[in-house]
Amino acid sequence: MKGVLLVNLGSPKSPTPKDVKAYLEEFLMDERVIDAPKWFRTFLVKGIILNTRPKRSAKAYKKIWWDEGSPLIVLSKRLQEKVKEKTSVPIALAMRYGQPSIATGLEELSKQGVNEVLLVPLYPQHAMATTETIIVLAEEIRAKQYPNMSFTHLPAFYHHADYIRVLSHSIQEYLQDKPWEHLLFSYHGIPERHIRKTDITKSHCKIDGQCCQTASEAHTYCYRHQCYETTKQVAEYLELRPGTYSTSFQSRLAGDKWLRPYTDKTVEAFAKEGTKQLAVVTPAFISDCLETLEEIGMEAKEDFEEKGGEEMHVVPCINDRDDWVNVLSRWIDEWATAS
Repeated sequence: MKGVLLVNLGSPKSPTPKDVKAYLEEFLMDERVIDAPKWFRTFLVKGIILNTRPKRSAKAYKKIWWDEGSPLIVLSKRLQEKVKEKTSVPIALAMRYGQPSIATGLEELSKQGVNEVLLVPLYPQHAMATTETIIVLAEEIRAKQYPNMSFTHLPAFYHHADYIRVLSHSIQEYLQDKPWEHLLFSYHGIPERHIRKTDITKSHCKIDGQCCQTASEAHTYCYRHQCYETTKQVAEYLELRPGTYSTSFQSRLAGDKWLRPYTDKTVEAFAKEGTKQLAVVTPAFISDCLETLEEIGMEAKEDFEEKGGEEMHVVPCINDRDDWVNVLSRWIDEWATAS
């Protein structure tokens, strides 16, 4: 019997320092998030970060927390319920960090008699710290607890025509009655070394401004290429004029060389250079979360307007839009009915 496991990033149980600390520990101790030797990762996370960040992050979570709970969890559950109504196979939901866990999701499917699972990481682009860590953990759990269960992984869909159409329509609809001069595509940042580590050719990814535009099998797992390709295809779909859109990367940690240009610096530069109406979309995220609602929707917006901009329009993620539900449900049905 076939079934589907939708997997998103996850969230603290509550916006309290205690729960945020527990969530951050699980998240940051993942070797595919902070890919340093375990002794150093432990020192950095448990010795430094967890002594300072939980209180600050808890304040940020409180700003965006809904009555129903974490926006990311609530929106993911809404997506799950809508997809359930459209498909004939069991649909479970899991988070890579926090609850409901991947182990819980697989147990739910197993109890329904599922032995063939479509893993659906809710990330359009592939990265070590998102898609890869989900697949690795799910495979570890399967090997230990469900040896007779088989997995199929939904590939990165950053350039799939259906996804590009949904994302483009979401942007078009949100901005149709709003004045804007420039559209910024802000993706979650990752360390540059992650790009090189996922280069299956071991030689293509040089992050030199040319490699992402030069055809290569390395692009199968290259997050940077996939982000720029999403931007390119949406721009073509919406017929955006050159110079009216660009790409940047948000949410970096200090100390490492991360993908550039940085979103915060870019937003500030637009304001200082005279842009009055800026629009921002965050296509690395399917569901609105701390990074979209607080980091972009509050911090970046406030910074833009304080530095001279008049208004920054933040396009919501595609969340549980009906057209996205229809696309995801169709992908699932195509897999479920394939021989």
